[in-house]
Amino acid sequence: MIEGAMPAQKMLTEFPWDSRYAVSEIGDVLTPALIVYSDAVASNIAQTLRLLGGDADRWRVHIKTAKLGYTLRMLVEHGVKNFKCATTLELLMATQSGAEDVLVAYPVMAANARRVREIADQHRGVRISALAENEEQIRQWRGGRVGIFIDINPGMNRTGVEQSDGKKVVALANAIRNAGLEFRGLHYYDGQYGALEERDRTVAAQAGYGRLLELVGEIERSGMRVPEVVTAGTPTFPCSLAYEGFRRGGFIHRCSPGTVVYHDASSLAQLPPEYGYRPAVLVVTRVVSRPQEGIVTCDAGHKAVSADAGVPTCVVVGHPELTPLGPSEEHLPMKSSKLPGPAAGEELYLLPRHVCPTVNNFDCALRVRSGQIEAVEKVSARGREEPLLQQLSAAHLSL
Repeated sequence: MIEGAMPAQKMLTEFPWDSRYAVSEIGDVLTPALIVYSDAVASNIAQTLRLLGGDADRWRVHIKTAKLGYTLRMLVEHGVKNFKCATTLELLMATQSGAEDVLVAYPVMAANARRVREIADQHRGVRISALAENEEQIRQWRGGRVGIFIDINPGMNRTGVEQSDGKKVVALANAIRNAGLEFRGLHYYDGQYGALEERDRTVAAQAGYGRLLELVGEIERSGMRVPEVVTAGTPTFPCSLAYEGFRRGGFIHRCSPGTVVYHDASSLAQLPPEYGYRPAVLVVTRVVSRPQEGIVTCDAGHKAVSADAGVPTCVVVGHPELTPLGPSEEHLPMKSSKLPGPAAGEELYLLPRHVCPTVNNFDCALRVRSGQIEAVEKVSARGREEPLLQQLSAAHLSL
């Protein structure tokens, strides 16, 4: 959910076995393996659109979770056309998968910004925007077709203009206009409230939204219009949905949860059960060792299931007696409260605590429907593009 260190997140401690997650050919699968359940993905997309009143235009989905071209195309088929991303590879995949509007929600600079401009020039049918929090970042977009959102710091203190600094925000909006660029709105990602109980999370998030609307008012009083306001990842999605001020604004308000597409052990704990989401991605692993009584080890270390959200890294589906311990690169030991515990070679299904970087750990995924493997899908936006811009890369190859 965030780059670098991650705040403590609430997490589901057990998840019951559901026969819909069984894969019939699992004995022939190399582990650890990423499984994407097509029906669950479609259901989660439909549930999100239901919560948005059936209006797909209100969802600017973050594709750091989706990562697969297959999933992006499924979103587009459901009417979702607005996306946001963090890397140039994600941007490229979005432009190739039917996206109509993509916000690069990361403060790209120097060569990264030049690559974004290049992709924008190559895909002129796609509306592409970037973030800015200072005039240096604005200047690098001059003369191009990339629009600008001002990034607002909601208190996460990783990027953005302090939300109390209205003068700076107004000055930046004017600088965007004076540079001949299109000011497209405000970006506000309040991802720091995931560990709070729902009521406290709503109070904290909506207090921030009140300050955000004050910024909108200051910009409008300066003579400029705010076309769009983007808020909320998965933990604060309900807070944004319930905030009346967004319904009365003279702007388009879009929410940007991404985790809801696949769902994980953290988001299951954070979102109300009546929302109807269910896990759409699991990692299948095998027990490879029983080093001592009460301990079993499987082959899903942190190179498979991300450890960025803390330990335990996952929930073992249908096995409340198993508690994952600290992983190493390829090993995941588990404490078993029941003896003798799973046998060596037994397959286990893991629900990640944080699905986004877990998906990023795999080159490909098994697409499963009704227990059958339908296809092997490439995790298209895993990692990053080659580090040299095209013209430099060609020069190096000729040496």
